[in-house]
Order: sequence, then C-alpha cells, then structure tokens
Amino acid sequence: MAAPPRAPDALWSMEGSLRRRGFTAVAGADEAGRGACAGPLVAAACILPAGRRGRVPGLADSKLLTAAARERVYAEVVARAVSWSVVVVDVPELDERGMHVTNIEALRRAVGGLDVPPDYVLTDGFPVSGLAQPTLAVWKGDRVAACVAAASVLAKVTRDRMMVDLHRRFPHYEFDVHKGYITDLHTAALDRFGPCPEHRHRFVNVARARDAHVARGGRPPMDDDGRVHQSPTPVESLR
Repeated sequence: MAAPPRAPDALWSMEGSLRRRGFTAVAGADEAGRGACAGPLVAAACILPAGRRGRVPGLADSKLLTAAARERVYAEVVARAVSWSVVVVDVPELDERGMHVTNIEALRRAVGGLDVPPDYVLTDGFPVSGLAQPTLAVWKGDRVAACVAAASVLAKVTRDRMMVDLHRRFPHYEFDVHKGYITDLHTAALDRFGPCPEHRHRFVNVARARDAHVARGGRPPMDDDGRVHQSPTPVESLR
C-alpha cells in the first residue's frame, strides 16, 4: 500500500529543523531523466527562503503533479527562490561515462552552480560526495523536503521542454508524449525506426533496437553532422 501523502506543513519541517540548528541556507538537489533511454539528464538545485515566501503554492514531488501544475509551480519557484541552478547533461556524456557516475556529478555541478553558497545540502536518494557543505541523502527526498521537491520541479520542467524540442527534430519517436521513457509507443517507434543520436546507446534495449534495425538494412543513427553515431558497448539496462 502506498504511503499517504505528507501534510503540507510536513514538507517544510526538515528545512525548519535544519534552520533551527543554524543552517540558514538549505539547498535541495534532484534530477530528472535518470530512467529514460533517450534525451538528456537534467539536475537542479534550489534554496527556498524561510517563512511564508518559501511556502510555494502547490509544491510537491514533480512526479505527482500534472504538466500544467508543474509549470505553475516552476514559475513560483523561480520567482521565490533565494538561488537556483539547472545543469543539463547531454547523451554523449551519458553514453561515455555511464548513468550513475554522471548523475552524481550532475547533482554536484548543480549545487556548485548556486550563486548563494548553501550551508547544508539535501539530495534525493543518492549521497553526493565532494561537496564543501554537510549533506544528507534523503529517501524519496522530493516527497519529504520542500527544497528537494522544488529542485525536482525545476529539473522535470526543464527536461520536458527539451524533449518537446527534440520531438521537432525527431518526430517519428513522439518524444513530446513519453519524454524518452520506455512506453509501448516508444518501443514501437524504436522497433520500426531504430534509435536516433538522442537515444542512450549504452542501454541494452536501445542497442538491441539499433542492431535489429541495421540487420534489416536500415541506416545506423547519424550525428547532427551526418557521421555515423559511435555507440558505446551497452552495459546498462532499464528495469
């Protein structure tokens, strides 16, 4: 059974506790796109102000919000935040370095991109080493800490907008619908057309679709400059 949603005030309790301990600038960090097999990984960090101004209307884990609600919350977060930062990691870097290493580095870069140095950093799920500040990895942090929820919205909205732009370049895949995640629609397009350069060729399902497409006589995916995309050896799979 799913856990009941936290009461609105509970979303701000973790930051309130840290502020009472003297950590006045508490940053949250989260990413979007980790589970997708196409498109970029986007990481974000955010510091919300204390008091009523930090109580962003409608704020919640981005996955629990509709697209329209996310856009509204995004605008409120940008307007109210003490500082916020977004980092985009393109597919070539993901393919070269692997998801987990790149994910942690992206979160680190997002925190480093804040123009107000935080006193404390909360991350969603994954410990992030190498930061100057004390940090805490919080399980389902985007559901229990407002600053992490705000970061999740910043990352998700940024990435969704980018996937809509990618749909204009590669309309056959309908990235505007599934945002690069595996769905029946996306799988059918991969099977029919093979992958494009915006697919993560390190993932086994993409590599299999690529090999099957080429075996049928299809062209291998091309980079934007028209050269054959150099795909890495697949070592990761989606579950």
